[in-house]
Amino acid sequence: MGMAGLAACAPRGERATAVFIPPTAAAPPAPRGSGLPSGGQPSPQATATPQCTPQLRYLEDISIPDGSLVQPGETLDKRWAVENAGTCNWDSAYTLRLIAGPALGAPEEQPLYPARAGAQAVIRILFTAPQEAGTYRSAWQAYDPAGNPFGDPIFIEIQVAAP
Repeated sequence: MGMAGLAACAPRGERATAVFIPPTAAAPPAPRGSGLPSGGQPSPQATATPQCTPQLRYLEDISIPDGSLVQPGETLDKRWAVENAGTCNWDSAYTLRLIAGPALGAPEEQPLYPARAGAQAVIRILFTAPQEAGTYRSAWQAYDPAGNPFGDPIFIEIQVAAP
């Protein structure tokens, strides 16, 4: 507000006087090597981002139910319905790894399907049935970017028919 605004607020017949407030003195520059920015004041500290909690919840087999009879050498398109039940969004840094049994022709480590926290997803792995008759079980586990396993393991269990 300028001087005219102050004069308008004065009682009739009195003249308003402006009060002079000197500017505050600037802080002297911080000495070199003090770790403080110029002005001598510490900069605000960044707060750490809270860590999320990864979690995979198995919901159901979508294809190839446990104990399915398959032919030797058959390509198997296995799909599982899962939920990202944690607070982390799965991105390309999250993996699925073989933890037990044969890989059945699949890569032993592969990206985990990207999914936002709270979302359902479908995990798909293409397997190849062995040539020899028998029962086979391949178990897989999700891993976070730091290499820590988490959540429910998922697996495929098949019966390979005799040739």
